[in-house]
Amino acid sequence: MNVEVTPLPGLGTRQDFVSRGGRRIGVITYRDGRMEMIVSKQDDTDSCVASIPLTVEESATLATLLGAPQLVTQLEEQNRDISGITTRQLPLAPGSPYDGRTLGDTALRTRTAVSVVAVVRGGTAHPSPRPDFRLSGGDMLVTVGTADGLGKAVEVLETG
Repeated sequence: MNVEVTPLPGLGTRQDFVSRGGRRIGVITYRDGRMEMIVSKQDDTDSCVASIPLTVEESATLATLLGAPQLVTQLEEQNRDISGITTRQLPLAPGSPYDGRTLGDTALRTRTAVSVVAVVRGGTAHPSPRPDFRLSGGDMLVTVGTADGLGKAVEVLETG
């Protein structure tokens, strides 16, 4: 997909793409850090049909919602012919016993035979996190393991 980046002198940048339906969808990132999601008219890319201001937290949440499922889908596609292996997103709730602790502190692989292949935070995927990777409430752990192991991993992340 072709993403166009347009400088907005004195304001910031506009990044957008044309959807299959012909709509231009994008984000304006202002110099002061504000962000705005926009949808342009089909016949006039400079006119907006919708404009939604987003806080940093809201934009990160939206990016996670849109990005994490794509990562999981790719992993599922790669592992679909291997029976017994499941890929699943496991949320780390704020206040979890591991909020602010390292991935190694969870001992997920040792305790559940589940591997964490990525951590998605604020719309950014951190692939192959090391044991010293510090977890944060709101992270989405992309995991691979057996169905039983994944069930145990959920318990570990929730209760310690």
